[in-house]
Amino acid sequence: MGQLLFHSTNGKSPAVNLREALLLGLAPDRGLYFPEKFPKLAPEEIATFARLPYHEIAFRVLSKFTDGIIPSDILAAMCRSAYNFPVPLEIINVRIFLMRLDQGPTASFKDFAAQMMARMFGRFLREDNRQVTILTATSGDTGAAVAHAFHNIPGVRVIVLFPIDEVSESQRKLMTTLKDNVRTVAIDGKFDDCQAMVKRAFADPDLAHIPLSSANSINIGRLLPQSVYYFYAASRVAQAGEPVVFSIPSGNFGDMMGAVVAREMGLPVKKIICAVNDNDAFPKFLATGDYQKISPSRNSLSNAMNVGHPSNLARLVAVYGGQMDDTGKINKLPDLAAMRRDIFSTSISDERTVSGVREFWDNFQLLLEPHGAVAWQGFQDWNAAEPLGNSPAVIVETANPAKFPVEVEKVVGWAPDVPTNMLASFKLPEDFDRMEADYEKFKSYLLAKHA
Repeated sequence: MGQLLFHSTNGKSPAVNLREALLLGLAPDRGLYFPEKFPKLAPEEIATFARLPYHEIAFRVLSKFTDGIIPSDILAAMCRSAYNFPVPLEIINVRIFLMRLDQGPTASFKDFAAQMMARMFGRFLREDNRQVTILTATSGDTGAAVAHAFHNIPGVRVIVLFPIDEVSESQRKLMTTLKDNVRTVAIDGKFDDCQAMVKRAFADPDLAHIPLSSANSINIGRLLPQSVYYFYAASRVAQAGEPVVFSIPSGNFGDMMGAVVAREMGLPVKKIICAVNDNDAFPKFLATGDYQKISPSRNSLSNAMNVGHPSNLARLVAVYGGQMDDTGKINKLPDLAAMRRDIFSTSISDERTVSGVREFWDNFQLLLEPHGAVAWQGFQDWNAAEPLGNSPAVIVETANPAKFPVEVEKVVGWAPDVPTNMLASFKLPEDFDRMEADYEKFKSYLLAKHA
């Protein structure tokens, strides 16, 4: 059996293996890499996950993509060291659960992908005696997770761009207090400006001599590890073969695409609820078939989801037989009927986000932050349209409430406890560069850094 190949969603670049897809990040034609076919897990194998720890499930899932690229014993060791923290599933109500993906080094779901990516990058670069500069745009949590995961990995330089006014203080400090091979740049603009500058740098021939890669969810190395926690959740809350409902707060759609990858690999999924904030381009597209990206993106309390044009939409469109280019233009419509059957999407206002945090605490004595509250309200909307019945459902909480102390305290009257690793970063001095949203200035910055 040959290595699994990954092709570009723009269809104009040659297919590559996982190693090259990971190191390149974005395909040369500016498309996103995606598996030519999804490896399948047999129902019998998925049934065994109920008895396995998280790192072993990660090994079983990821080995389907790394066959011939990373030896099994090495991958198993990577999974053990990357996933040494708990993944709590808290009971909300009978068969409805809250999956907290906030116990990693930076208290965010981004740790699941970043920790594994860093290990893969480090291995590939050592094998090839190569160096790479990782460019990442962040709307909140990606930058910190990537910075921590890749901090002092030999052969890697990290440059993170973030919108100065749209990340919380704790999100900022988790990335601006690292030094060494990590540099952060505050942009006087929005996340979409940061993302556009990163994408343009990848395609700029004047920067071709700089080996650039990405750790955003445009990198396929982000999506594959994010598929694992859906298998894990199902193994804990469902009977073998029983379909699960997942409600996922969605911005750039990487987390939601992890659920799609899991489903395509054979995980029984009843519905994927794609809950967005005021950036409602996708629910409108799902309803009408007309895609209009939102520019500039709208500010919402769930700041990590302030994305006017989700990059991963191109991958979702590809799963359903369509084609969307990197600008958001749909050249071939996906099978909308199938998409609507599988996915429900709804836009949650800030007002409903706040009431979600309040009601969740009042009713269940469980604390949510704004992104998890969007997922909870999204689940309510779906449940009103298509009642859950006796199916198990998992609400995805993507960050620790302590990352949003001001917002949470306003609602419940007290500030959440701060995890130890976050407290440590609060005490360190910040150090970052600042720049307007001007690509030419960013390009000069990159050239100066690599002179």
